[in-house]
Amino acid sequence: MKTYNNSTYALLGILTLNCRTGYEIKQRMDQSLNHFWKISYGQIYPNLKTLVTDGLATVKVMSQDGKPDRKEYFLTTKGEEVLKSWLKEPLQHIANERNEVLLKLFFSRHQPADETQSLIRHYKEELQKKIDTYEAIEEMIGTNYSQNPDATYWLYTLDYGKRTTKAAIEWCEATIEKIK
Repeated sequence: MKTYNNSTYALLGILTLNCRTGYEIKQRMDQSLNHFWKISYGQIYPNLKTLVTDGLATVKVMSQDGKPDRKEYFLTTKGEEVLKSWLKEPLQHIANERNEVLLKLFFSRHQPADETQSLIRHYKEELQKKIDTYEAIEEMIGTNYSQNPDATYWLYTLDYGKRTTKAAIEWCEATIEKIK
């Protein structure tokens, strides 16, 4: 069976959520997956074309008065089978985190300690904003999607984000103390 990149599998999954156009797909990804999987329009449209070419999705083109044609994408049975097969596969790799604050901290002996503390304090503030965003998303899911069978899994990924972000906040506090 042909293998695809993870962004293609993400698109297969998004199509199960009744997102039909490239714009709707991008909006849903920005609202949900963006916290752990980023994808651009420049990736979406070529991947959608591949899905159609490989029979994993179909496209319905509708003309609109005074606007470009509207393309709506639909997952095929084959696409659903490929998604399910990918979900069963073991992880191929654990992602390495690229973290600017850690990169700067690694070389921070070249700056005064108070500047390093300021860097970490700012990072902690940004992390707290992420927690606030995650809590708002959690409330929105509970309010608007409590009956959706996917909601439980959305909350699992959200819980991962909240827990790792809270751990990073604790790390900030401990590191600031050690620098003092």
